[in-house]
Amino acid sequence: MQLHTLKPAAGSTKNTKRIGRGEGSGHGGTATKGSKGQQARTGYQSKKGHEGGQMPIQRRMPKRGFKNPFRVEYKVFNLSQIDFLVEKYSLPEFTPEVLYINGLINRTDLVKILATGELKSTISFKVNKASAKALEAIKANGGTIELI
Repeated sequence: MQLHTLKPAAGSTKNTKRIGRGEGSGHGGTATKGSKGQQARTGYQSKKGHEGGQMPIQRRMPKRGFKNPFRVEYKVFNLSQIDFLVEKYSLPEFTPEVLYINGLINRTDLVKILATGELKSTISFKVNKASAKALEAIKANGGTIELI
């Protein structure tokens, strides 16, 4: 084997379409850009969402509803889920740091505990929020809870 005999695998490379190289090439004349107009010129860029003078879809659609800029989103865990997660990941405690390390939440997520289901394991909690029933259930089961 010598350097000058090396070739790429069959079908792994393609020849580029050489446009604007004379009529005989089949891509001469207008160089596959149609006839005249803005798009045939050099340096043409279309903006995202531009529809060529037609009213863009984001302006045709009516505005609906209200988005509260102060809304706080929580990652919600029910008591029934907590038992499953403690067994599956063998969690020493239920904190945002431990949940993040195990890939259950993102770094900036806030955690809230809700009281759906029953809690069997006694575990300590350190969360951002919990419902009143969840607080009662955790304390009745012998666990501790601290709100961050």
